[in-house]
Amino acid sequence: MSVRAARGAIRVNDDTADDVLSATGRLLSAMLDRNAVEADDIVSVFFTATEDLRSAFPAEAARRLGLGRVPLLCAQEIPVAGAMPRVVRVLMHFHTDRAQREVVHPYLDGAESLRDDLG
Repeated sequence: MSVRAARGAIRVNDDTADDVLSATGRLLSAMLDRNAVEADDIVSVFFTATEDLRSAFPAEAARRLGLGRVPLLCAQEIPVAGAMPRVVRVLMHFHTDRAQREVVHPYLDGAESLRDDLG
């Protein structure tokens, strides 16, 4: 078994706690499902949010999914001029038998354009 990492991102409709937590929860669920990851397999999860998302900590969505014992960390994304607004990004480290090329990196709700190399 190896430690692998999956990246993902999602655009959030509005800066409301409901929208941030709902979008982040959907992204995390997609990351877990598409990579067949169970809570006990997760090493850590790192979240970033663009500077225009201030209504909630994205990590709260992970706790709501039952990941409260997993080390979680939030940070603000670097505010690069012209960058896509209202985006939550996730980097999840986990134990798996999957090869690196088999790890799935979900980009949802418009964030797909951030990583056209993963298509």
